[in-house]
Formats: sequence, C-alpha cells, structure tokens
Amino acid sequence: MPELRRDPVVGRWVIIDSEHLKTPKDFPKDDNTPIRQAICPFCPGREHQTPPEVDAVRPSGSAANSPGWLVRTVPNKFPVLGSEGEFKKEGAGIYDQMSGIGAHEVVIEGPDHDKNLDQLTAEEMRAVIGQYGSRFRQLSQDSRFKYIVIFKNFGESAGATIEHPHSQIIALPMVPKTVLEELKGTEYYYQYHGRCVLCDIISQEYHDKERIVAENTSFLAFCPYAPRYCFETWIIPKGHSADFAGADDQTQFHLAQILQDVLKKVKKALGNPSYNYYLHTAPLGYANPACYHWHIEIIPKLTRSVGFEWGTGLHIVPTFPQDAARYLREA
Repeated sequence: MPELRRDPVVGRWVIIDSEHLKTPKDFPKDDNTPIRQAICPFCPGREHQTPPEVDAVRPSGSAANSPGWLVRTVPNKFPVLGSEGEFKKEGAGIYDQMSGIGAHEVVIEGPDHDKNLDQLTAEEMRAVIGQYGSRFRQLSQDSRFKYIVIFKNFGESAGATIEHPHSQIIALPMVPKTVLEELKGTEYYYQYHGRCVLCDIISQEYHDKERIVAENTSFLAFCPYAPRYCFETWIIPKGHSADFAGADDQTQFHLAQILQDVLKKVKKALGNPSYNYYLHTAPLGYANPACYHWHIEIIPKLTRSVGFEWGTGLHIVPTFPQDAARYLREA
C-alpha cells in the first residue's frame, strides 16, 4: 500500500509509491559527457569572453583575468538580477513590486572542461568550497541584500547551459518563500520543543540508521524521511549552526570532503545523472539563530513532476528513502 509521509520542517506531505517502486536501473540515463570544449568561454585562455573576475584562487600568483587560476568567480553575463541602480519597493494597487536589485555570479570550479566536482583533487574541491564562503561573506556586506543562495545545475535536464563545471550565487533583496516556509517551521518547532528541528532530525537519523548515506567529523549526509524526489540527499552540519558564513576553514574542508563523496556515490549508483544542489542558510541578519540549521540539498533529476504534483504540491516518490540511502552507501 502507498505511504503518506510528513516532512517535520515545513509540514509538507509526500506519497511513497510502494506499488511501483524503482531501483537505480529503472531510471532513464542522461548522457552528460562534455563535448563543446572548443567554444567554451570558461576554459583557460578565454578569460576575455567573460565579465572581469570578482574573485579567484590563483596558486601561481598569476594576474587577474588571465590563465593560472584554480577557481574563478565572474559576474553572470546574463544575470537574473542587476547590482546597479536604486532599490525601490512600492505598491501597484493590491500588488507589491520592487526593483530587480541583486547580484548574480558564476563560480567556475576549475580550469579543466571535462573535470566535474566528483573528479577534483581534495585541494581543488576545498578551493571551490572556500570560494563559496569568500563570495558569500563579501556579498553579505551589501545592505540591500537579504538572502544569498549558492546552487549548482549539472546536466542539461537540470538547467545547465554551459558544460564547463560551474556553480552560481545569487543575492536577493528579499527572502524567498521556500526559505520563509523553512524558517516558519523551524521557529514553530523551537517554540514548542525548545530544540532545533534539524538537530532532532540528526538524532533521529542516528537512531534509525537506515537513511544515512555518509558522514565525517563535521557533517552527516542522509536521504530525508519524507523526500520530494527520488534519491534526494541532505548534507547537514552535526553541530548546530544557522549561518554558512560562520563555517571556518576546517568545516569548509570537511564540507568539501562529504559533498564530493556524496556526488561520487550519486554518479556511481545512478549513472552520472543530471542534478541540482543548493545551500539553504539563514537570511542575512537573522534574529533567531537557535531555530535554524543550514544545510545542502542534492536533487538528482530522475523523474518529472506531473499535473497532480504541480496542482497539489504533493510529490509522488517511487523509491523509499531507506532504499535510496542503501544504494548510495553501497556505491
């Protein structure tokens, strides 16, 4: 019989379709083999094809906007929000609107066109996470911004338009609805229980054991009890922390380790699927850090949402999370 499960953070229900369960071999496979290196604007020697870099990791001490970089961050050439102009918010009858002020940056994760995150060395992966932290802290200094999201689209079906491995960072003048729902859920749980709900989730995952994918000194990776998508995996700090900006060098090193470990498992278990991941952290200047707990959510693109899911927000998932975690652990 199908099973309804409730997410304890936002109260969202999902359906585990136990009548039509799927294993990794049952999902269609994406071909994410890079083929367009000859025209790639992110490859070394083509730095002039991107906007001037705003930050970079350059072990060789090379000049800005030249080859010799390990990780390079540039403004997005086609930003969804612009950093120039005056911030205005106003009403239009019953509607609210504001000027599209923000920042949109691209983190080019390495000079090698064919080398994705799961193939980087430990030093290279650590440089990527370090660049996330550097850009997050720099953007957070702008008082116009209320929220910063770091995310990656890998593969065409996940929204990637350039093959060269890269992530993106967008700073927003407001807190997005999905994050507000998480904040509301975590604050309600804290008021009722006096504890962080995500800290309690960590304790529950250790108690149940079956949904854990990987762990290291600082982080736990697990498939959530009520996933929206097949093989959805969360990475969460073991110690309570609301704000990614507070991650020190050692924490960033451990994050680089476990993120790469999980991505390797996803690739091996599922055949190099397209995926998205994004980092959820507290809004800038958040007043209730005891309530919230930052984390990364990884979403392999294995199924498509259909009308029922769009119309109800009730996701249908044909793989139990404990089975997904087992396949990933064994990968």
